[in-house]
Amino acid sequence: MQDDNRRRTTPAFLALGCVGALVSSPALAVDRAEDMSGAAADQQADASQIIVNGRYNQDIISPKATAPLINTPRSIAIVSENVIKDTGSATLVDALRTVPGITFGAAEGGNPIGDRPFIRGFDSQGSTYVDGVRDSSAQSREVFAVEQIQVVRGSDSSLGGRGSAGGSLNIITKLPRDRDFAAMDLSYGTADYKRITADLNYRLTDSIAFRVAGMWHDQDVAGRDAIWQKRWGVAPSLTIGLNAPTQLTLSWYHLDTDELPDSGIPYTYACSTTVCNAPTGFTFSQPAVGDVTLANGTKGHVDRDTYYGLKDRDFRKSKTDQFTVRAQHDFGGVTLRNTARYSRNDQAYIYTQPDDSQGNVFNTGQVWRRANTRYGAVDTLTNQIDLFGKFNTGAIEHSFSAGAELSWEKARRGTYNVTTRHFSTGTTNGPSCSVAQVATFDCTSLFNPNPSDPWVNYVNGNYAATGPITRTTPGQETQNDAHTKAIYAFDSISIGPSLIVNLGARYDDYHSKVTLPVINGVSPTVSRDDGVFNWQAGAVFKPTANTSLYASYATSATPPNSLIGEGQEGNSLGTIATTTTPANTATAIAALRAAAEETLKVERTKSYEIGAKADLFHSRLSLNVALFRTETKNARVTGADNTIQFIGERLIKGVEFGFNGEILPKWSVFGGYTYMDAKIVEGGFTALTAAAVPGQAAKTVLVESVNTGRQFPQTAKHSFSLWTNVEVLPKLNVGGGAFYMSRVYGGYADNRTATQNSAGAVTVSPATKTIARSVPSYWRFDARASYDFNEKIGLSVNVQNLTDKSYFSQAYSNHYAMLAPGRSAFATLSIKY
Repeated sequence: MQDDNRRRTTPAFLALGCVGALVSSPALAVDRAEDMSGAAADQQADASQIIVNGRYNQDIISPKATAPLINTPRSIAIVSENVIKDTGSATLVDALRTVPGITFGAAEGGNPIGDRPFIRGFDSQGSTYVDGVRDSSAQSREVFAVEQIQVVRGSDSSLGGRGSAGGSLNIITKLPRDRDFAAMDLSYGTADYKRITADLNYRLTDSIAFRVAGMWHDQDVAGRDAIWQKRWGVAPSLTIGLNAPTQLTLSWYHLDTDELPDSGIPYTYACSTTVCNAPTGFTFSQPAVGDVTLANGTKGHVDRDTYYGLKDRDFRKSKTDQFTVRAQHDFGGVTLRNTARYSRNDQAYIYTQPDDSQGNVFNTGQVWRRANTRYGAVDTLTNQIDLFGKFNTGAIEHSFSAGAELSWEKARRGTYNVTTRHFSTGTTNGPSCSVAQVATFDCTSLFNPNPSDPWVNYVNGNYAATGPITRTTPGQETQNDAHTKAIYAFDSISIGPSLIVNLGARYDDYHSKVTLPVINGVSPTVSRDDGVFNWQAGAVFKPTANTSLYASYATSATPPNSLIGEGQEGNSLGTIATTTTPANTATAIAALRAAAEETLKVERTKSYEIGAKADLFHSRLSLNVALFRTETKNARVTGADNTIQFIGERLIKGVEFGFNGEILPKWSVFGGYTYMDAKIVEGGFTALTAAAVPGQAAKTVLVESVNTGRQFPQTAKHSFSLWTNVEVLPKLNVGGGAFYMSRVYGGYADNRTATQNSAGAVTVSPATKTIARSVPSYWRFDARASYDFNEKIGLSVNVQNLTDKSYFSQAYSNHYAMLAPGRSAFATLSIKY
């Protein structure tokens, strides 16, 4: 086996740097020109500071910012460095649990392992930015070098380009400041939790500063058997020209991870045209955890720590490197900035997907250990140039930003040759758990799996020979290339003290190409060019200086192949069946290219939003509320003639409420509530096959999709988050969090079938059973206490999942759900000067 998945890498030193700003508004009425100056980083809170004016710090630094946050006609949530620290967050997923309305999807349907946030019901994995630059690769992100995370809600392709139907994530990294400081956190806790982070800033001269952030992390996963995670990273940066008109910043971010990935818990029921073991009627197919009764009456218990993977087979390793050069010059009120970045992300894994929706779990009490495998690398080279500042036309003030982007992205991937078998037929990748599969550990007990089973890689269906796990050949790999040329402009127009008009537009020239695996000696390529225009408009009325009412409209566009193979591509360029014969290869390639050029379209989404914002009690408490509507009317689905058609409709209506600040002196809160009515209005059609009968060949008939009229997958109707901190004594703080998520659906299925008679008449049997794969609602509670011994030394204790709640954090569409960690506790010693 090429990758040693049984050994943890030796700890090294620290890193991330991670993800950045792209979107609107510096906050708290900070002058925008100053906000973009060399001293901008100092407007962030100190590493030791918990709140600013009663609020967790929410300053935003971005060249595309054209107004303070209160004057921006859009719902934006900001997770500051101090919220990240107080909540004990170590990853992006941890940090974003503080923001309601965000759920997480999983690696399935070709989607690689990595953070997959859903914002307002839409997959935003491809809409993540590092310091304003798109970061295409699928990865699990750390937060040790993150200054803040901006969650921009609603269609925002005018800000970032392709995608972003529901919103985007913009994460700002830690860069040099013009003062000396050092901070270190040392954490130790249950489940063998060990974490060290450090942040050092040093002024070399009056105009040159160096900063380095670092991290080493090692832990098991609370409440889960066998699983462990280990990583390290470092993020150095150098700025020349601090507090000067001309400035140059160089930065590098490196993250190295090694882990045994979690395979979750399988759903209880399966349902398709061939097997449907659910009860009659509509049934929630939930993960088989707790007391389970099988179809034959056998009873058993699935503990929350049950793990179906294989310790000697499963692994995941990744490396991320980002090199950034940023140069800018302030001409006096107008600043020109250029950002260039090269990044590379390598990822390789084999992990177990328990069962494959073939009925093993409920029918036999067995779980098929399907191996999901992938290796690959993503290279990105981007250059962005921005011009921003202020000018007046008479009595009207303009705060503007304009820029251009050139980017090149390449993603190449393959799989591992891991063979799992269906013994009864001698074929590979079989779903049924035969006696031989159980004996060779391709299948395991639902109730008592052993992750240390001596599984070996047999290379044929009769278990006669074993062989190593190898990577596919270069000719079997898939490569995606994308080139983007874009221009954009934004203007915040202040018409007197009470009215602000916000306008923005972006045009992208997007070229995408897929090079498919070699088939019959030919390496097929498919390409497409799309010119995509998006725009936004909003109006802000200010009854007072610290309040605002707004209305806005924005669009987004998702061209085919927008995720370049690094996400679940709902609008892909297509593939060619591996069963294509040599004689039909040329015809198949021609048909695929014609479909890509003539049939495929850009999916388009529109967002409408009205809202209000207020900074109360001398800006010590910020409140915001937004009503929104997001609609897609040309989503890609299967049409009634069994061809791709862009007739799908999706609609989300909802309301968001957020708060951040002091409700009483020394009592701070951060969080909000989101309600979303998210419906698939038109899901297209599903093909059923009527088997061949004497005198008649098999026929295909189209029926309405089971998804039509149902709630969006990966979207909670209700979600709530609250983080609070109370200073009970001058040096003692006590706080905690409450987080609620209503039921989340993974996918839907029913048992409709089609048959035909000798005359060729097709009959569709209506569904008698329908399942909704889903995870139930939950409440989670956290707690924290901290004590500052003096200005340099402090101690804090975090308890996460205080009640040891068994809940699921991800609902996969077909196979299984991800069980969240159990109760854990860790203490952190903080040292700073």
